[in-house]
Amino acid sequence: MPIPVHALAHRPLTAAAVAELVALPSEPQVSDDAVEAVVQRRGWSWEHDLVCDSLRTGHGHVLCTEGYIPFGRPDARHFLVFGEVYPVDPDDESMANERWLSRLMDAWQRQPGWSGRRPGTAQDCENVLTQAAQAVTECLGSAPERTVVSSAAVVTGPALTHRVWRTPTHALVLGPAADNGPYGYLTHLQLSYTSLHCGPELPPQEDEDGLAGWITAHVDW
Repeated sequence: MPIPVHALAHRPLTAAAVAELVALPSEPQVSDDAVEAVVQRRGWSWEHDLVCDSLRTGHGHVLCTEGYIPFGRPDARHFLVFGEVYPVDPDDESMANERWLSRLMDAWQRQPGWSGRRPGTAQDCENVLTQAAQAVTECLGSAPERTVVSSAAVVTGPALTHRVWRTPTHALVLGPAADNGPYGYLTHLQLSYTSLHCGPELPPQEDEDGLAGWITAHVDW
């Protein structure tokens, strides 16, 4: 039986949004004094509620960046969130957290261009990830190097698929990730763009533990 989720909210990922993310490290560096003007010129905005200290891009996704400023920083971690999942917690039979977590999912779903499903299934989440993978493949011109189903050790909620691409300098990991917002229990569906310094050698497909560790190194702070 499919593992249910209480709620799923998402905004489709596009090849243009992926290209914008991939270009960020090579853009000119921006000083603290100038970042506000750059954000406004791009049509972006600051986001402090859904995810702490993040940005909302012109494509309507939430961008979290190590060090807060995403422009011209090749070693910074960039996480582009295009989906949010409220998974069923088998240890919370009383649903004690349901009211406030549902309000947070309401906030995600109300964002322009976002849609939602309540309740949902792991397959609904996989459908969102499959569409996002098509966008990444279209942008990069190549299929993922690795495809692996996550375990509970990697992320809260149902086991979902991670896909990995690499450029000469960076790794792109598409899949579920721990929520780094102010509440912590929900699960992001995100595209991570991080320097290969986090782990240059990609373990072989059969090394499940090594691959899980490599993914974790690239999708979290």
